Amino acid sequence: MIKRILKLFSIFLLVVFLGASSYVYTTTPALPEGTKETIKTLISQPTPDMIKGETGYVTSEGLKIWYENIAPKTPEKGTFLFIMGAANDGLAWPSGFVQTFVDAGYRVIRFDHRGTGMSDWVKDWDRYDPYSLSNMAGDCVAILDQLGLEKVHVLGISLGGMIGQELAIHHSDRVSTLTSVMSSGFVFDQSVPPFSKKTATKLVKIILKYGLLGGEENTIKLYLAVRLTLMGEANHGVNTEEIANHVLYNLRERKGFNKMASQQHMAAAEKSGSRLEMLKDLEVPTLVIHGEADPLIPIAHGKKLAALVPGADSLWLDMGHDLPVVFWEDILEKVDGFVGGE
Repeated sequence: MIKRILKLFSIFLLVVFLGASSYVYTTTPALPEGTKETIKTLISQPTPDMIKGETGYVTSEGLKIWYENIAPKTPEKGTFLFIMGAANDGLAWPSGFVQTFVDAGYRVIRFDHRGTGMSDWVKDWDRYDPYSLSNMAGDCVAILDQLGLEKVHVLGISLGGMIGQELAIHHSDRVSTLTSVMSSGFVFDQSVPPFSKKTATKLVKIILKYGLLGGEENTIKLYLAVRLTLMGEANHGVNTEEIANHVLYNLRERKGFNKMASQQHMAAAEKSGSRLEMLKDLEVPTLVIHGEADPLIPIAHGKKLAALVPGADSLWLDMGHDLPVVFWEDILEKVDGFVGGE
């Protein structure tokens, strides 16, 4: 009788597993046609170097933080500190987007957040006492100090926009202007449509589908599927080759991807709480850019942020939670005019 019960239970678990697997596989986004062939071709080739400028490390709170300093060939108009989103390293910035600013005469500094890329991964992280966005903003200040930069223009995307707000609030003397892209003054704000749990669930399914198996091909597919999901309904296409090369470069030439980074960065956002009241008194010139079809952080967050900050400018685009190439020139034109008019 016991053997029969165990057999039936095993069959039940198998059915549940197969059903769950089928659900996961059929509810994740379809990858672009020809993806498999493109990935196999790129895997068989040498990985292009993704470094464009001078690199170095700075120590912040005992952690080594990697940064890259990319100078324009033309006379400099100013310096931008680019701050990436959660669980992403500095090389996640589309190379063409970075080059658009460099070609326009701006020096661009990008870096790996603590817990990502070549920066130190926080191995003794305590979920009950995590680091905060303020600590991550301190990493930015350490980079500016290392490079001898008194003030810079800050452009942050998603979590990077939140870190940029921390910089503008608590280190206003180091920030010339703030451009906050598809971000929020408080991502857990209940007065506006909340951070999308539906999109977060889709991202978990993608991790289950591709992340558990590992390997170069599956990791590339994972990042492609994530990008497609974050586009939402505003699908302007995805650059499979660039995403694949970014993944391969990280896996082959760097430390790979930290599976704990996302949890740590979201905990940092939660610990930091709301900046909404402080943003009402912000004196740093601020530009808010947000996608009208953002499936992760609804545009209501961006509009509330723009309404709160005194004199804030704004730009609303038909995009999701990403930086489509079709809007790079629009973003540059808006940002260039904004910082030039300070």
